[in-house]
Amino acid sequence: MKDWRLALRTDEWIAHGKVRAREIPGGLEITVDGLTTQGRFYKPLIREFFRTTWRGSRPAFGDFSVSIGMEYTGDPPWLDLDNLAKAILDAIKGYAFHDDAQVSRLLVERRAGERERILIRIEKVSAAPD
Repeated sequence: MKDWRLALRTDEWIAHGKVRAREIPGGLEITVDGLTTQGRFYKPLIREFFRTTWRGSRPAFGDFSVSIGMEYTGDPPWLDLDNLAKAILDAIKGYAFHDDAQVSRLLVERRAGERERILIRIEKVSAAPD
């Protein structure tokens, strides 16, 4: 299994406020700095970034794999990971893919990190050979 943590190189990122994104081969990486216990906070924040700042790839059809990592310092925040996943998927719907029903694999993790942030990796799933 791939490690969901991102190799952060700021020269490749498009940023606005707390949100940064970049295209990767076959997908997209997004980071959101800071944490809150309110999962609904992330949806408007990410959607606003895509609406006003993002000029990269457009939504695609097919199956996708989405990995969401919540890094925290100190004690883990009281945030249900399922609520976080729903808010993130709703936020990127229409920008990374057309509908969250296209997500065929979803990984959501909470782990200690160097700083508080959300890491998101969206990758197109290649079709299985016949």
